[in-house]
Amino acid sequence: MQWKKLGVEDGSAVVSAMFAGAHHSTVDDKGRIAIPARFRAQLAVHGSQIVITMGPRASLEIYPAAVFNSIAEQIQNLEDREAAELLKLAFVGRAVETEIDKQGRVMLPQFLRKQAKLETGAVLVGQINRLELFAEEIWDTMFGTGPESVLPALSAAFKHLKR
Repeated sequence: MQWKKLGVEDGSAVVSAMFAGAHHSTVDDKGRIAIPARFRAQLAVHGSQIVITMGPRASLEIYPAAVFNSIAEQIQNLEDREAAELLKLAFVGRAVETEIDKQGRVMLPQFLRKQAKLETGAVLVGQINRLELFAEEIWDTMFGTGPESVLPALSAAFKHLKR
């Protein structure tokens, strides 16, 4: 796997670095989580600003600020104004711009932790152009054998890949 820089060209995010892999971590008593060094290095390509927001699942999404800004611009330009307004309300309106501290930790705002059901155990997952943070219980359920498991759908999803 080749690791390069994330960039922005002509207002749209260009992904040439990739966030990949999963890291188990904990949310400390102050609501902070440590970002692994390999992810910090990739986030730092754009400077110190990152954006934490909600996504479509019970998780948090962490973006380099430039990538988040590109997505916000896409939302603004959507033809479906109802979808655009909903995304502005939830994705943009609940976003928090922050920085990683000198110890490699990031503060997760209480309202976002509550939304993602993050209490102590957490899993930080690379999602190509972003990081996604799950409560450990939710992650385990997603990859378990129960009705909320994503495993049955993976077979069909893999069929779309040329590998």
